[in-house]
Amino acid sequence: MVRIPTITGLRGTDFTKAKQLGQTEKMLELERQAIDAFVKMGVSMTDICINYQTIMAPVYGEHLAFGDTGVVIYLNSVCGARSNFEGGPSALAAGLTSRTPRYGYQDEHRKPTHRFKTSWTPQTLNEWSVLGGLIGKKSGNYWSVPVLEGIEGHPGSDAMKHFGAAMASFGSTALFHVLGITPKALQARDLECLHLPEILITKEEVMGLQNSYRIAEEIDVVVFSAPQLSLMEMKSMAELCNGKKFIKPLLAMTSPQVKPDSDRMGYTEMIEGAGGTVFSGMCFYQSYAREIAETNGWKALATNSAKIVNILGGYGYTPMLASMEDCVQAAVTGRLK
Repeated sequence: MVRIPTITGLRGTDFTKAKQLGQTEKMLELERQAIDAFVKMGVSMTDICINYQTIMAPVYGEHLAFGDTGVVIYLNSVCGARSNFEGGPSALAAGLTSRTPRYGYQDEHRKPTHRFKTSWTPQTLNEWSVLGGLIGKKSGNYWSVPVLEGIEGHPGSDAMKHFGAAMASFGSTALFHVLGITPKALQARDLECLHLPEILITKEEVMGLQNSYRIAEEIDVVVFSAPQLSLMEMKSMAELCNGKKFIKPLLAMTSPQVKPDSDRMGYTEMIEGAGGTVFSGMCFYQSYAREIAETNGWKALATNSAKIVNILGGYGYTPMLASMEDCVQAAVTGRLK
């Protein structure tokens, strides 16, 4: 049995809608076996990749052992907690023993190694996402710690979520600092980074990365996932969907904690009334993505997540990155404008 609170990341299915995706009984049985094993060990089946938004955000300096890269980078960077990227066996060992090795991001490896500067502040989640992806690419490896200067205002939790998740995907990054925003970067002198060479990032360069994925116009499916959607994202999507009718499938993945509130507030009804589907507790790319693409005839995929586009090419998709508004409209017309 686990000795400390231990939670699960995403499932590979929403059991209530598995047939709609074309998932087989064999796939579902593997999910059930994993769930049964975790429950016997006392693990809480939260089925979530946004636990810092809905379960319990850690306090500054708290030591953790998480495996989801998007979770780890958010906890380290935005909350100021401490975790390395833990693989499945090491994360499980931490739950069973209440111990994790003191090295890397659990210890002193938290000072900037790369200094980026921009005069442009993203306004939409896809822009935050692709900015994070570009910084991840330029940082280069797990032990790189980027600091970003020049951001105006205070981005919200969803912006930081997409920014970090994409950075972790493109660069295996586990920690970033944003000057004046994240806890260890309230002042430049706090970071001891002024000796690092300044790397300028322009809006044109960031959007160039996004546009590099826009290699087609016609789409087969729209996916919002990775990370799961917050309640505020569900609200925004519902407002965009309200009164529309889709000719292409639109899939929205959220957590089991957000889904009931989305139901209660009418967001689910507005999304599904337009022809979309809201899934609970799962992640698209962990849901046998290649097999469901073959079953449903999906290839060209539109999303607002740079993390998704970075991953799904390996599953046989042609993923394209756009704003939430443009993705919803693509489900209506079948084309990205």
